[in-house]
Amino acid sequence: MSKIIYGERIGKTTPLVVACDGVIFDGTKHKILLTKRTDNGKWCLPGGKMEPGESASECCVSEVLEETGLAVAVERLVGVYSSPGCIVEYTDGNRKQGVDLLFEAAIIGCDIRTTEETTDVGYFPIEKMGSLEIMELMKERISDAYEFRTVAFLR
Repeated sequence: MSKIIYGERIGKTTPLVVACDGVIFDGTKHKILLTKRTDNGKWCLPGGKMEPGESASECCVSEVLEETGLAVAVERLVGVYSSPGCIVEYTDGNRKQGVDLLFEAAIIGCDIRTTEETTDVGYFPIEKMGSLEIMELMKERISDAYEFRTVAFLR
């Protein structure tokens, strides 16, 4: 389980970690695909840490595949999230300030399933998300995705 810690420029105390998340809408653009994490039981957008030698879009594609079984193509950048006043601390004591890129992605191959990292996968409308236990940092990103802006958010 991880926790979020807030503080004035607390990011100075940790390494930066780049990660990419994918927002995948259903055909009506009313529901978003969420995954339920095995490590903390909370719902989130599929995504994860960028590996050396990987581009941001490649990271998004590989993380969505790894967590959902879906092959996707990146369509647009929704936002960049990099608050220096917010870090994540993991149960093993590791901490990080995230630089997270959120991409809208479209399914190009379908084999939706749970994986080692997920216990459930499903589409949810924003109205239903209030009753789900969603990871705190994902709430703003989900809201941003529903704005359907052509210019990315910089947060």
